[in-house]
Amino acid sequence: MNAADIEIMAYAAKHDYVVLTHDLDFSAILAATQGIKPSVVQIRSDNLSPAAIGEPLIAAVQQMTPELVAGALLTVDPGRTRLHLLPLRSNKS
Repeated sequence: MNAADIEIMAYAAKHDYVVLTHDLDFSAILAATQGIKPSVVQIRSDNLSPAAIGEPLIAAVQQMTPELVAGALLTVDPGRTRLHLLPLRSNKS
C-alpha cells in the first residue's frame, strides 16, 4: 500500500498510533500543522541496522513513553535523543 505522508499521519492520529520513521517529512508535517497527534519517533542515523540503532531506539521509546502517549516528536540517533512536546512551536515571537 502506498499512501501519502499526510494520509499516514491522519491514520496514525485516528488510531492513536506512533509513527516510526527515518523521513524528515513527518516532523515537517507536525510543524506545519501544529498537530498534537500522532507522536513521531524519527531515527537520525545513516546506519539503520538493528545492531547500530536498536538499543538506543528501544531505550529512548521506553524512557519517553508517557510523552509519546501525550504527543511528542522524539528524535533518536546513536549518540543522543531529543524530545519536543506537541504541538511544535516556532521560536519566532
